[in-house]
Amino acid sequence: MKKYISIVIGLCFVILLAACGEKSKEDVVGKLEDMAEKMNGYQAQAVMTLSTGKEQQVYHIEVAHKKKDFYRVLLKNEQDEGNSQIILRNEEGVFVLTPALNKSFKFQSEWPANNSQPYLFQSLIKDVVDDGEAVFTQTENYYVFETKTSYESNSNLPYQKIYFDKKNFTPVRVEVMDHDKNTLVEVDYASFEIDPELPEDTFSMEKNMTSSVLGVPVMAQEELPQELTIYYPANSLGAELVEEDQMDTENGKRVMLSYEGERDFTLIQELVTSYPASTQSPELVNGEPADLGFTVGAMSEASLEWQYNGINYYLASDQLTKQELIDVATSVHAQAAK
Repeated sequence: MKKYISIVIGLCFVILLAACGEKSKEDVVGKLEDMAEKMNGYQAQAVMTLSTGKEQQVYHIEVAHKKKDFYRVLLKNEQDEGNSQIILRNEEGVFVLTPALNKSFKFQSEWPANNSQPYLFQSLIKDVVDDGEAVFTQTENYYVFETKTSYESNSNLPYQKIYFDKKNFTPVRVEVMDHDKNTLVEVDYASFEIDPELPEDTFSMEKNMTSSVLGVPVMAQEELPQELTIYYPANSLGAELVEEDQMDTENGKRVMLSYEGERDFTLIQELVTSYPASTQSPELVNGEPADLGFTVGAMSEASLEWQYNGINYYLASDQLTKQELIDVATSVHAQAAK
């Protein structure tokens, strides 16, 4: 009888432990989906570290989200605040803004639904749900998912590991990895507030183009580079430079580099000009925002445009894939001027 009672007590203890113990993968995914559905918005701060080039790039990120489709992502470059940018989605569309230069692009785009975004809560949950083979583990403090990513134009980052806080299910850390599982992008969340009170003009393009948003004044013309330093892609995909045309414009020098090989392309570089906010209108792009690591560019079907350190770059080819356009673009800043 005593033995029987001991067995019963033991079984009850095991059941009690199971009831109070670790949650299953399905439990956690269900909770995350429920949170995303019920929240009216969130506000988050994070630090993103990119190890995709020779030197690490560090960004301070501020995210504001309002249900269902309004987003404002401030990417503040720690090394160069003049290159800080805002990705904005409101009722008028999707924009990439560079307030210090009064430069803006407007996209006909489904961003952020069409790509993984390591600094957006809904995107992380979507990746977890969409990957039926996601690996789930848990530590003392975190629920951890290792999933595939969905970077449409960047196949070099196929995996990610996402850490959610066990107490409140908010994101804590994201590690985006290459094919060899080396971490190239790290996002560490400093804070995550659900259903915050956001100012009415949070998602206004006009408001976000003002200097007060970044704490950096609009650059005066004399603050921009006065001479064009030419940069050449370190990765030309086997093509060779066959022609270099230089011409004078009202803004200074413009250079067109023509490459020929198995796949031809053209790279144009010219000095950026800064315009008064009242006269600036968005440049329309039939494409998507493209994260190049050091900046966010504008990707169309056969071209990629970006600004960096006061220079405007335009890469065009009807023979390169989107991934190859990104590979060439990122390699432009991988070496010193020739």
